[in-house]
Amino acid sequence: MNWQCGRFTLDLSTPKIMGIINATPDSFSDGGDYSQTLSAVLKHAEQLLQDGADILDLGGESTRPNAKPITLDEEWMRVAPVLQEIASWQVPISLDTRHTVIMQKALENHWVDMINDVYALQDTGAVALLAQYPSIGICLMHMQGQPENMQDNPQYHHIEEEIRQFFVQRVEDCISHGIDKNRLMLDPGIGFGKTKEHNLRLLKNPSSWRVDNLPYLIGASRKTLIGQILSENDPKKRVIGSVALAQDAVTRGAHIVRVHDVKETKQAITVWQSIQGAL
Repeated sequence: MNWQCGRFTLDLSTPKIMGIINATPDSFSDGGDYSQTLSAVLKHAEQLLQDGADILDLGGESTRPNAKPITLDEEWMRVAPVLQEIASWQVPISLDTRHTVIMQKALENHWVDMINDVYALQDTGAVALLAQYPSIGICLMHMQGQPENMQDNPQYHHIEEEIRQFFVQRVEDCISHGIDKNRLMLDPGIGFGKTKEHNLRLLKNPSSWRVDNLPYLIGASRKTLIGQILSENDPKKRVIGSVALAQDAVTRGAHIVRVHDVKETKQAITVWQSIQGAL
């Protein structure tokens, strides 16, 4: 399965690792660790590549549970200097944003290969904007509510079917605006308006919510779900659990796993691939 991602065509017949760059002071796991200076962010990005990342995903707004919105100017000030530096690197660059204005600025500067949107291009003008950039990859994520309230009391009648219908509608909207379906990727939004039980059901049976055989991404690195399973409150102590979840996602068909701990995840997937390829 080949997938167009800006300057790159990714072979998704083998799983890809997306390394997380949070240029934010308040991310749930590494808030402030790499966001204080440009050099610190770039050093972190370089390390992710050395560790085996196939894609770099940069975000300037925290979308953790109970996160407070920031201004568009603040988000752009956080990501623009980093994008300007890494845009020339020979690696796919993904921008994690839900705001059309931020997408537009990055696309006009030719700084990104992919838009990773927790709001699934529902912001005004987002779909029409992406229709103008036919090579850019798009990840549509499901989220119930908004980051500041999504975990208050998430409820569904039938979560798999509701998410599947959400993706059907979002894909149809994209296609109606002239976006080629082959540019799209799905993300069920683990931890975004979902309980532990909801998350586990989505992870166990991706065929229940996936539509049109589109590729899909799983992002659960260090999240509360893993903390709940392990009774571990410190996100930085959830590395082994995160790797186990990413590995399981890959065995169930995930095309991209979005992770903090690239080196450890890369090792696990490499071992699994070696076993799979044994004669």
